Amino acid sequence: MSVTAPSWVFGYGSLIWRQDFPFLDARDAQLTGWVRRLWQGSHDHRGTPEDPGRVATLVADAQAQCIGRAFLVAPDVFEHLDYREKNGYSRLRVSLDLGSDAVDGVTYVGHPDNPAFLGDAPLAEIVTQVRRCVGESGSNIEYVVELDRALRNLGAPDAHIAEIASQL
Repeated sequence: MSVTAPSWVFGYGSLIWRQDFPFLDARDAQLTGWVRRLWQGSHDHRGTPEDPGRVATLVADAQAQCIGRAFLVAPDVFEHLDYREKNGYSRLRVSLDLGSDAVDGVTYVGHPDNPAFLGDAPLAEIVTQVRRCVGESGSNIEYVVELDRALRNLGAPDAHIAEIASQL
């Protein structure tokens, strides 16, 4: 998917609390029809190929609304974002609600057919995996705790993330 003009990127995981890229604008945003889940494996940033951590992806749910942050980025920023989201994520065109504006944008999704997708698991198993895993970007615990904190700061706590964070 080629990008030739500034575009909105929807962040629902670490992009909310760890912006290591330049952006022109940032706003709270909502994406309808998707729910955030720690079902994507991280073989690089929060785990290893032998012991992948768990990071957020979006799972289709017609009744759901996912709150996050949207970042307006220049076209050249996608080279960095594509590299950052390389472990099973693909770009998806989406319609974002920025409060007073509805805009076209993109987000990164780890679809169930990608090789890093882990899927659902019992809470105790997810918590054990998160506690154990560490990758080049740090511990998986840090990822979950910081995401939970960022969502609370947005006034949009996520029950799935909060439940896992409360066990750490």
